[in-house]
Amino acid sequence: MLSLNKMSADVSRSSDWLRIKELEQQQHSLLKSVICGFNQLLDLRDLGTGVHSTRLAEWAVRVARRLGIPETGLYQIEVAALLHDIGKIGIPDAILKKEGKLTDSERELMNKHPEYSWSILRLLPGLEKASLYALHHHESFNGAGYPASLKGEEIPIGSRIVSVIDAYDAMISNRCYRRGLSHEEAVRRLVEGGGTQFDPAVVRAFVEIAGQEVADVFAATGVGPTALI
Repeated sequence: MLSLNKMSADVSRSSDWLRIKELEQQQHSLLKSVICGFNQLLDLRDLGTGVHSTRLAEWAVRVARRLGIPETGLYQIEVAALLHDIGKIGIPDAILKKEGKLTDSERELMNKHPEYSWSILRLLPGLEKASLYALHHHESFNGAGYPASLKGEEIPIGSRIVSVIDAYDAMISNRCYRRGLSHEEAVRRLVEGGGTQFDPAVVRAFVEIAGQEVADVFAATGVGPTALI
């Protein structure tokens, strides 16, 4: 009888374990679908932002690996790079797509988008770090950024990575009011901003990567590589 009871208990525990694994897999699949859905939403909100974010996610993982970040930490950085701008869905088109210079009040509202991104991502189970990386991706290495005026290594490493690759991509991309910069000029500005706006170590790691695939980068953005290094 004891043997039968033990067998029954073992079967029950095995069944419970399988059910837990099944639920974990369902949750993972749902989260993945939500992340992909948000990226599609960015495409619908601002054509090009979704593509921009996908490119940044790929770069972010490569930079993180080059900096020696463990594989277990790459997922949060990848998601942050992919969805750091999700908060822009809360910014009116009149501001988001304005061709001229923003007014002080418009700039103040635009600068809220990292907080909006954080408020969305933090609600998704398991994305607490990604939400913080998105929140602080406009901080500056010298403490002059926003929203919290963090400085140096106070800024999460994921945020420092997203900051560099986001700035580079913005510089080389065409906008309705200007053409994108050359790779050479964008890199010069990144290097110049190392230690003030950007983490110098992240800049060095990213420049090595960008230099290896610059032709593909410019093909994707539609900008001609007029001066490459």
